[in-house]
Amino acid sequence: MIELRHRTLVDAVREALGAITVVVACERDEVTIAVQRPKIAQALALLRDHPATRFHQLMDVCGVDYPNRLERFDVVYQLLSLSHNWRLTVKVQTNEVAEVPSVAEVYPSAGWFEREVFDLYGVRFSGHPDLRRILTDYGFEGHPLRRDFPLTGFTEVHYDDLQRRVVSEPLSLQQDYRAFDALSPWQGVTDVQKRGEG
Repeated sequence: MIELRHRTLVDAVREALGAITVVVACERDEVTIAVQRPKIAQALALLRDHPATRFHQLMDVCGVDYPNRLERFDVVYQLLSLSHNWRLTVKVQTNEVAEVPSVAEVYPSAGWFEREVFDLYGVRFSGHPDLRRILTDYGFEGHPLRRDFPLTGFTEVHYDDLQRRVVSEPLSLQQDYRAFDALSPWQGVTDVQKRGEG
């Protein structure tokens, strides 16, 4: 159910998008709309240009991984309208194979954000002017913010004084993490106190 204070924003969004079908949700005092993947660039252009909305600023684009879903990734766009003092979250669902249309022509700042989502989650953006890694090193394998990426990674990188260069080697762990004792530290303190008293 849409709260009365959000009704104006939701009505303006529906007016701006016209025939584009969206799913509207209000959670945690925020309005979120879900748009179909092929329509995302068109929807964001309408939200930017329509006088009822005027979302002229793209604040952020990020990814979210839900590995148990068929379309496991959400690409999330955070929009700001200074004219109306509104914020709007726009979501698109995708998977490892399907490409999301780039919105870099609609919001030039999206080019950087989309590269980050590509690097960290592996989501591809069709029509992006320069889609390549931005945060991980050259030759990095995998996408580190996916839920199935190992916490320790696959390789370690360090500077070798003898070779005078950065060296990448297979990761060797000093501790066996599978035999880790996951007791609460508070339980451990209680057990120690009991042993000391007895």
